[in-house]
Amino acid sequence: MAIIPSVLSPISNSIDNIFPDKYLVRLQEILIRSGMYVKASDLLTLIIGSGIVLGLIVVIPFVFLGMNPLIGLILGFVAPGAIIFIWIFFMMERRVDAIEQGTPDFLRQISSLLRSGVGVETAMEDISKHGEGPLVDELKRAVIEIKIGSTFEDALIGMSERLKSKTLDRTFRMIIEGRRVGGSLADVIETVAEDLRAVLALQRERKANVMMSVMFLLIAAIIAAPFALGMIMTYSSFIESLGKTNPLLGAAETGATGYIIIHSIIAGLLMGIVLYGSAKKGVKFALALVPVAYGIFFVVRTLGPALMGIT
Repeated sequence: MAIIPSVLSPISNSIDNIFPDKYLVRLQEILIRSGMYVKASDLLTLIIGSGIVLGLIVVIPFVFLGMNPLIGLILGFVAPGAIIFIWIFFMMERRVDAIEQGTPDFLRQISSLLRSGVGVETAMEDISKHGEGPLVDELKRAVIEIKIGSTFEDALIGMSERLKSKTLDRTFRMIIEGRRVGGSLADVIETVAEDLRAVLALQRERKANVMMSVMFLLIAAIIAAPFALGMIMTYSSFIESLGKTNPLLGAAETGATGYIIIHSIIAGLLMGIVLYGSAKKGVKFALALVPVAYGIFFVVRTLGPALMGIT
């Protein structure tokens, strides 16, 4: 699926030639994991083009506000890429979660087909031909891999490796082990399906129980700290407008910015630990909290003096 007009195709082709293949392939895999079936070089062309345009637009208000236009150019250039990659990260996590939630039903269907005398590879192919969604897309890819020579075990392990899901990796390895020891595969798959359903139910219950803690971290990261520090900087500007110069004002603003960024990152990681028991899962929250928190601080810092009548 093309996302750029044909006039920009030469730029996309140039990116294909300039960027190393291993990085483009890695980005392509990330896009597929997030459910975006677009060419990696096309997405990079869109990010670069929109960054240049937005950077030039942001320069204008920075000039009128008497601020360094280079900062506006850099912020405008970086913003589209940051927003798109944060969105891709969230879509990737959302897609993996949807696949995990649908896997117990998929396993029960496999078990029923096996009891009716159908082979496991044929059962996967039959299920992949009906329905829609991210799980069906992954099943279709696994079926294609089996048809071109991969084993059933390799196809399942490949699916869990692509999705980076410990839950699915554990589930598929239990199925593979059950098949290896020679027991009834239908019974093994049904047992694993019930086990996975119980694990997912516990995860949902855990999220519900810790939601108050998550809300506290969220409010502290994007409202309390940015607003408080922004008002402190506004008060410092007010004192300076009275003729009492503060030589540390510039350093204080730099320190406040650094604090907000670090505080948002830590809050995001803590949210991942509280919700999922993994700091790595909190990276997606940190990526979203940092720009939002700094944006609130920047707005309060910029508009606060004007609202207080400070010139």
